[in-house]
Amino acid sequence: MIGFLKRFSLPELPFRNLPEGDKRPDLVLLLVVLILVSIGTVMIYSSSSIMAAASKASHHDGWYFLKKQIVFVILGFGMMILMSRIPYSYLRQVAYPSILVCIVLLSLVLVPHLGVRAGGATRWLRMGFFSFQVSELAKICMILFMAQFMTRKIEYRKNFQRGVAVPLAVTGVVLSLIILEPDFGTCAIISVIMLLMLYMAGARVVHLGALMAALIPVGIWFLIHERYRVDRLTAFLDPWKDPQKTGFQIIQSLISFGSGGAFGVGVGDSMQKLFYLPEPHTDFILSIIAEEAGFVGVVVVIALFVILIVRGFFIAFRAPDLFGTLVAAGLTMIIALEAVINIAGVMGLIPLKGLALPFLSYGGTSLLMSLTAVGILLNISTYTEIKEES
Repeated sequence: MIGFLKRFSLPELPFRNLPEGDKRPDLVLLLVVLILVSIGTVMIYSSSSIMAAASKASHHDGWYFLKKQIVFVILGFGMMILMSRIPYSYLRQVAYPSILVCIVLLSLVLVPHLGVRAGGATRWLRMGFFSFQVSELAKICMILFMAQFMTRKIEYRKNFQRGVAVPLAVTGVVLSLIILEPDFGTCAIISVIMLLMLYMAGARVVHLGALMAALIPVGIWFLIHERYRVDRLTAFLDPWKDPQKTGFQIIQSLISFGSGGAFGVGVGDSMQKLFYLPEPHTDFILSIIAEEAGFVGVVVVIALFVILIVRGFFIAFRAPDLFGTLVAAGLTMIIALEAVINIAGVMGLIPLKGLALPFLSYGGTSLLMSLTAVGILLNISTYTEIKEES
């Protein structure tokens, strides 16, 4: 893969004040992602094969989820290679159009018969033979929009009306469409990333403080407005109060962690995936890793995410321009937040939230967008290395 990545070439494209030279991507970042995707592919089969073999929806095919995931692994690596070769300065030209496309697609999700409803939410857009979760694309498009706006309007960064209100208004439109799905977790992630990117771009702390003071009550209202969100909070505080309903998922997850011990029961030998733990191949895949690979396996996964996040921020801080810094930091924050929320949730450290574990959980859109983000990071990293040598 590394050799192919180096040989893959596109016609020469004009750079925008970027240094030229022998482009070499961050191989540590690439290696970590390859390992995470490999672990995820193995664990998806291990956690889903029995469930798939027993389900009519999967035609009693134990390989059903693995085969679908492999398709998206191939597509995802294709997107990663493509994005690693297109100069990231070109993303500035598509930043504004992409957010408009996202708004249109998010609107289409809410249209009956176009949006796919599952688990009480309409978050997917029917795209022929598969469904696409537009909110995953919206995260990347929001980062590109914020980075481009803050780069072009750098002189407005201290001005609330021009430097904060405009991105806030665009973010508000996107969040409004996502909350209607509903998808509270994605809204929270986009809000946090928006605030952090504004801070990195140099917005005044007092403006950000006022914005946070306004957002927190809104977030609390949305949290208590839906009964199932309140149930998740109470289940987190005391899962044993209702072990058969609201506390069932976290209790089964904790049993998985406890059953694994130090080195696990062995890959393929989990008991919790035998219809005890709901969705073991998606939100709770780390629980199956904990049972089958034990404490050591969980530590390895967490260490890989730590390395990935550190490399991502290293790329951001060594980028040759503000746009590259904001994009790299924003993309790294997406992966970091999703990983932390998922890991902490399945361990019972925070309330559960239906977020996939990047690169590991089953889900085509999540994997596709995560690998696209890595491709952009690899592209930016090529210029950080050149900068070091010059």
